[in-house]
Amino acid sequence: MMNEFKVIADELEFPEGPIYCSDGSLLLVEIHRQTLTRINKNGSKEIIAHCDGGPNGAAIGPDGAVYICNNGGFEWHKKANGAWIPGKQSQSYSGGSIQRVDLASGKVETLYKECNGTPLCGPNDLVFDSAGGFWFTDTGKERARNKDITGIYYATIDGKSITEVAFPFSGGPNGIGLSPDGKRLYMSETFTARIYFWNLEGPGIIAKNKRTEYGGYYLATINNANAIDSLAIDSEGNICVATIGFTSGGITIVNPTGEQRFLPTGDIFTTNICFGGDDLKTAYITRSLTGTLIEMPWHTSGLKLPFSL
Repeated sequence: MMNEFKVIADELEFPEGPIYCSDGSLLLVEIHRQTLTRINKNGSKEIIAHCDGGPNGAAIGPDGAVYICNNGGFEWHKKANGAWIPGKQSQSYSGGSIQRVDLASGKVETLYKECNGTPLCGPNDLVFDSAGGFWFTDTGKERARNKDITGIYYATIDGKSITEVAFPFSGGPNGIGLSPDGKRLYMSETFTARIYFWNLEGPGIIAKNKRTEYGGYYLATINNANAIDSLAIDSEGNICVATIGFTSGGITIVNPTGEQRFLPTGDIFTTNICFGGDDLKTAYITRSLTGTLIEMPWHTSGLKLPFSL
């Protein structure tokens, strides 16, 4: 695998949630700036929408709109070099949500703020299945003396159906992805650096493992990680998870049996990855501490998502 990469956008304010578009541009969120932003092929930036709170994970839905997990906002700390670091729950926090953004108009619509009366705390990442519904994680929020216990949800784009599918997690559910055959769901847990999976019986339905409280299975703990972030699946079924470390950050590639290898990216806050380009053999990676989006050749094709633009 090649370790060469190219910076294609900089001066981003904690970028995450990259989406590759067929015209060669990319969409991503800037959590600190509170925007959905387009990065054009020449590297120029275009603000598509303002999403108050904390826009986090993003994905294209079956209607061509962008669906966003909004974590509700962080308290931010600015480093001497200008980098922004997220902290605990924002003082202006009013809850998390799932939002829909119309790409043509920039209109932002809130679809969900709760599930059966339980508020969403800090939605983080989402993935659509071929049926047009989406799985999403809720990382929760941390406060001075306590933090949320959260889980995984399945919802529809009409704003009328949301179900809590897996619970409880206190380590911060984060990245989420589906295997190439759509029969397995993967989740990365931030603060334990663990990968879990669930076998699926259909859209929004897990084949519950009765031996665990959360109904799934443990796959792996990421080596030498202080935390992990979002993930993407490649065409071979490997889980490519953004890895955060005090001395090195990058992407850890985990195969379906739990074996892993690490690819450094030069930013300890490497947070998200998606695939695009010819044959989906280019990885696009957000390096949030340096505020950059990079591209790098990948050893295999990424998994084509159901509703790519």
